[in-house]
Amino acid sequence: MNAKSDIEPNPALDEFRKVVRSRRSVRRFTDEPVPEHVLDDCLDLAMLAPNSSNLQPWEFFVVRTPDLKAKLAEACLGQNAAKTAPVLIVVVARTDTWRQHSRMALEQWPEENLPTIVKKYYSKIAPIHYNQGPFGLFGVAKKTAGLFVGLTRPVPRGPYSPNEMKVWATKSTALAAENLMLALRAHGYDSCPMEGFDECRVRRLLKLPKKGLVTMVLAAGKRSEKGVYNRQYRFDKDELVHYL
Repeated sequence: MNAKSDIEPNPALDEFRKVVRSRRSVRRFTDEPVPEHVLDDCLDLAMLAPNSSNLQPWEFFVVRTPDLKAKLAEACLGQNAAKTAPVLIVVVARTDTWRQHSRMALEQWPEENLPTIVKKYYSKIAPIHYNQGPFGLFGVAKKTAGLFVGLTRPVPRGPYSPNEMKVWATKSTALAAENLMLALRAHGYDSCPMEGFDECRVRRLLKLPKKGLVTMVLAAGKRSEKGVYNRQYRFDKDELVHYL
């Protein structure tokens, strides 16, 4: 029996499926601007993405100024998506905001009572878990301890180095970027996530902090008539999905 045929009718699911299936990486955009209220709503929805310890290690740089946008498009290797989009959004992962965000998590706790376990996590556990120490030495010590403790019971395996912190921050930031792309599509706009860019030039243009990692540059706008280059296809699910 086809599992899909067993799914009961659900208007919300139908609309979500339309959004997901109609999202494409658009390479050419029209000149129509993306209204500010649409951008604001999409960014709000992006920031609702799940993320590690709710530390929200992301920043979004919305570039609409024509001169800066042109320079940024050049740093994106002159891709058509970058050159034609009315707005470019640089999605940045931060490995250095976890201390500040741990404090903010306590200060902005949304309920009247702060659970003891929450206070302990952000005030004591997080400073140990994410801190790598000078030259990454604390991370090395944590990894060594984890190897020994892990012989007898499950333990967190990292992040144990500055590079692992980059992976940590990027995973959460990518989830937010996906929310952003789907939100744009739900509003009737399109996007193109770009990895092809000169990160050094992008960092200089936006004056990014040293530990800000450019995860992607997202072009956004209305797709032009020839904005999608080919039909969508994906590999056979049986090759990639494993039921155990």
